[in-house]
Formats: sequence, structure tokens, C-alpha cells
Amino acid sequence: MNRPYGSQDGFTLIEAVCAMAIIGLVAAVLLPNIPQQTSRPRLEAYAIQIATLLKTDRNAAIGNRQVVATLIDAPSRTLRSGATGEVLRVPDDVRLDSVLPRSCNDHTVGAEIDFFPSGMSCGGMIVLSRRDTGFEVQVNWLTGKVDVGVQSHAAP
Repeated sequence: MNRPYGSQDGFTLIEAVCAMAIIGLVAAVLLPNIPQQTSRPRLEAYAIQIATLLKTDRNAAIGNRQVVATLIDAPSRTLRSGATGEVLRVPDDVRLDSVLPRSCNDHTVGAEIDFFPSGMSCGGMIVLSRRDTGFEVQVNWLTGKVDVGVQSHAAP
């Protein structure tokens, strides 16, 4: 098939460069606005970090022979170690809840888990959840043992 002189199929180089520039500009504007969500493994890693912080406070209470309190601020999603002062904050897309006793050792408990020189604690549970995934960090009141498990009502 004969084509008239000057007739071409396809795109010119300038058209292709312009199209690529527009795509790049749109990507540069939109990509930072896409929220980065916390994955299930990362959520589990936060639960393990919380357990480690709690174990550190328990060990400090036993080693220093004094009460050590881990402070829990659920609305701001932070925990503060009573032994080291370390603050652990979970991301905004993760919900942090705590289930704590109302009283312990004959005093009213605030938003904290107390560890005693004997190894015992006031006990409690910290729950990290995001959508259908959740992890529980449980502190046994009698032994002070800290365990991490999958949240009972969350789908694996």
C-alpha cells in the first residue's frame, strides 16, 4: 500500500517525551499522598517491641528491688518505659487499647502496668489492631510474665 508523502504512523519523539513528562508529574504529585499502611508482620513487630519494653521494666524492677511502672497512653498510641524512659509509638493507622485493673496492691491504678521486685505485676493487656488483624500483649499479674498472641477475634 502506497502512502502519501509525509504521512506517518505512530508518535513523534516530542509527543512521547511530553506524554512521559505528564505521567511523571502526575506520579510525583499523587504518590506521596498514598497512605502507607502497617502490614501484618510490622504490626506483629510492634507487639514484640512492646513486649520487650515490658520485660525490660520487669527485669529492672527485680534487679533494682523497686517498683517500675510502664506508662500507657492509648489515645496517643505510646508506651513509656519506667526503667529506661524509652518511648514507643505505634503508627496512626494502628489502634492501641489497654485492659488494666482498677486497683493493684491497695492503690488505684492509672494507665500503667506496675512491676514489683518479687517479679509479680499488676497485670494487664495491650491490644494492637488494624482492620482484621490484631495482636495482644498480656502481662500475667502473678508471675509478671509477658506473652504476645494473636487477638482472639481477629482473623489471621
